[in-house]
Amino acid sequence: MKELVIELLNKRGVTVEPIAEIAYDLQVPYNPELTLEDCIIGVEEVLGKRDVQYAILTGIALDKLAENGALDEPLASIIKSDEPLYGIDESLAMAIANIYGTIGVTSFGYLDKKKVGLIKKLDNDLQKGRVNTFLDDIVAGVASAASAKLAYQAEEGRSKNEKEAL
Repeated sequence: MKELVIELLNKRGVTVEPIAEIAYDLQVPYNPELTLEDCIIGVEEVLGKRDVQYAILTGIALDKLAENGALDEPLASIIKSDEPLYGIDESLAMAIANIYGTIGVTSFGYLDKKKVGLIKKLDNDLQKGRVNTFLDDIVAGVASAASAKLAYQAEEGRSKNEKEAL
């Protein structure tokens, strides 16, 4: 299933590395030893979670249905225009962001407002006829979850080192 999800993301212009770059930017101020490779591994581990895979499958399907005119109104127009009060796209992505706790949720809120990197590109694709109402938030959710996972791993490493020092 992970391979299918990665393939679907790739078909929509999303690869692992730009998501990892966002996670890196979120975490490197707190963990200067962090590498992009660590973040790539973190993103791949997030993508390996079944709940994340289901959320991605759902979000991409809804974006594609809206893009192809296969949704009934008013839902079609709501999703096509990324209506600010809709919020279901953020709710789906928050489920991803929360898999490693509240750090992911706070990071998601930041990314949802700032629209950095790939998230900004996906958000702007609407002007090119692409519907990424769910996908931009999914990318933010995955990056946030990976960032939270990395934060917890770093803390566990620090705690282990402190215990060994005693």
